[in-house]
Amino acid sequence: MNQLPEGYKEIRRVNLAKDKRMFIAINIFAFIIFIVMAVFGAIIKPISFTVDSKFMYLLILTIVLYIIYIIIHEAIHGYYMKKFSGKRAHYGFTGFCAYAGSEAYFNKKHYIIISLSPVVILGIVLFIINAIVPQSYFWVIYFVQMVNITGAVGDFYVTYLMSKMPDDTLTQDTGVSMTMYSKQS
Repeated sequence: MNQLPEGYKEIRRVNLAKDKRMFIAINIFAFIIFIVMAVFGAIIKPISFTVDSKFMYLLILTIVLYIIYIIIHEAIHGYYMKKFSGKRAHYGFTGFCAYAGSEAYFNKKHYIIISLSPVVILGIVLFIINAIVPQSYFWVIYFVQMVNITGAVGDFYVTYLMSKMPDDTLTQDTGVSMTMYSKQS
């Protein structure tokens, strides 16, 4: 939907760049998940390394894959934004995150799909890749998976909020803030 229907009023606004308390809470939660996943990964494949040319290669590969991951994650958000609205998403980067945004209004179901699709799609792809690559690449792929899960904590939070909203909720996600609207009688 490209225009807010008549009778709809704002019911909630989320802007993690301005809501420092929620931003900190989400990042603490993400850090806890990151630590739990790191411990779990160390149980699967104990961490041991020697700083040599292979280590440097794996480190550079991890950084490159991380950057590619961010681009793909936001492209998936943008793909679903365009799919559900017909309008191209716009992309950007603030001091703390990359984003995809749109001026369109998305219904509750579509917005939840937009929010969760990157973590689900990339989570499955990374899991499969990690299962088939040689063990020497386990931590490279698993690190990207850790970033996938922890980086989606904001998406999980927004999905949780959406689950509490009325069924007629429409959401506009400009990339840096989300505004939810509902029909007011």
